[in-house]
Amino acid sequence: MEISKVAWSAAGRRLTAAAGSVTGNRYQDNYDVVHLDPGRVLAVVADGMGDGPGSAAAGRTAVDVFVHDVPVNCAPAALRVAVDQAQQEVRRAARTLDELTGCTMTAFVADANAAAWIVQIGDSRAYRLRDGLLELLTVDHTVAWLGLLHGWFAHDSEDARVARYRLTRYVGHPEGPEPDVLNVTLRPGDVYLLCSDGVSDQLSYERLIQLLGTNPDPAAAAHFILEDTLEAGGADNATAVVIKVEPTI
Repeated sequence: MEISKVAWSAAGRRLTAAAGSVTGNRYQDNYDVVHLDPGRVLAVVADGMGDGPGSAAAGRTAVDVFVHDVPVNCAPAALRVAVDQAQQEVRRAARTLDELTGCTMTAFVADANAAAWIVQIGDSRAYRLRDGLLELLTVDHTVAWLGLLHGWFAHDSEDARVARYRLTRYVGHPEGPEPDVLNVTLRPGDVYLLCSDGVSDQLSYERLIQLLGTNPDPAAAAHFILEDTLEAGGADNATAVVIKVEPTI
C-alpha cells in the first residue's frame, strides 16, 4: 500500500496531508482516482461508477480537468466553473463509450483567509474531526439519502440498499448538475477526511473517530483506514485523504 504525503502553508496555517487508495476484493482494477497536489492546498477524490472503461475514463478526466481549471485562492464561482468543465469533458468522453461514464468527486481547496472550500458531487464524502466530534460535512447525492431523510424507508431495508446506488448528481450526468460548495475554517487541531464510499460504507463512525483521533501523523491514519477496509472484506475500491491543520506559523 503506497501512501503519499505533502505539507502545505496557507494563510498562516500549516497543513499536512496524506493519501492512498486500495483496490479491494470486488474489482480487479481500481476505479478510484486521488490527487494530492504538491504545490498548493488541493486534494481531490473521485470514484468511478461501475467497473469498465467508462468508469476509468470519468474519474481520470474529472480529476485532471478540475485540477487544471481551479485557480489559486479561488472563489465558489470558479469552483463551479471547474466542475462544469469536468462535466463537459466527461460527457464528451462518454460519446465514444457504449456504457455509463460518470463519477463522484469531492475536493478540498484552500482560500486566502485561513479557510478552505469543500466541493461535493456524488457520494464520496468529507468529514471533519474537531474537539473529539466527527462531523459529516457533505451530503450524499443519492436516492438512499433522500429516502432516509424523508422517511421513505428504513435505513436497513432492501429499498435503502438498492437506492444507495442511485445517484441524483454525479460528474457526467446528462443534465450537468452543480456541486455543493461549503466553506470551512482551518482551526489548529482539525483533521479532515475525504474518502470514497469504499471507506464510508465499511468503517463505522466510531472506528473513524478512533483512527483519526489516535494517529497524529496523517500518513499513519490514512494507512490504517485503508488497511481496515481490507480487513472488513475489501468490498469496494477504497480511497482516503487525511488532512491535519497545524498551529499558526
